[in-house]
Amino acid sequence: MKHVKGIIVILFLLLVVILAVQNYQALSTPINFKVDLIFLRGESSGMPVFLIAVITFLIGVVATWLYGISERFAYKRQIKNLKRDVADKEKELNSLRNLPVTTEEVNSNQSPVNAP
Repeated sequence: MKHVKGIIVILFLLLVVILAVQNYQALSTPINFKVDLIFLRGESSGMPVFLIAVITFLIGVVATWLYGISERFAYKRQIKNLKRDVADKEKELNSLRNLPVTTEEVNSNQSPVNAP
């Protein structure tokens, strides 16, 4: 399965390279970004389309990575809490197993069975 996944990744990258080479003229067209907010105004220098695509992709990778890290920490915390609960339940179970076995009723309101 690892080999199939590797082959698929290589074929996808090859497709991306072929499309980039064939569309070089369109991808190298510079684009200017303008910002016109109340407190901020500005204009960027011309950036090629492929650079914008790469920057956008990297921002998505970083955002996904940060989300994954936060989710991983949440799962670790949940596992830690569940392990603590299991240890408490095992301790309680062991203490119940060590109780002496009695044949008498535990209720204090009832009189003894063998009373004259």
